[in-house]
Amino acid sequence: MTSSLEAHNFEIRIKGKVSDATLSAFEGMHYAVQPVETVLTGPVPDQAALHAVLDQIQSLGLELIEVRRLPET
Repeated sequence: MTSSLEAHNFEIRIKGKVSDATLSAFEGMHYAVQPVETVLTGPVPDQAALHAVLDQIQSLGLELIEVRRLPET
């Protein structure tokens, strides 16, 4: 069975400013550090990879604000 999440770009918002050292754990993702949050964006190949990113956020003790799939361009 194929996942409905295949080859989509996601935007993941994390509370606070995340350091460059911590952001290096998210290979392949682009990031923007804003005053009150850090935004990760990039391709997530499948649902298992999305769960891996979310698990990494949790294991680093970061607070997840929002996850959303971006519209295809």
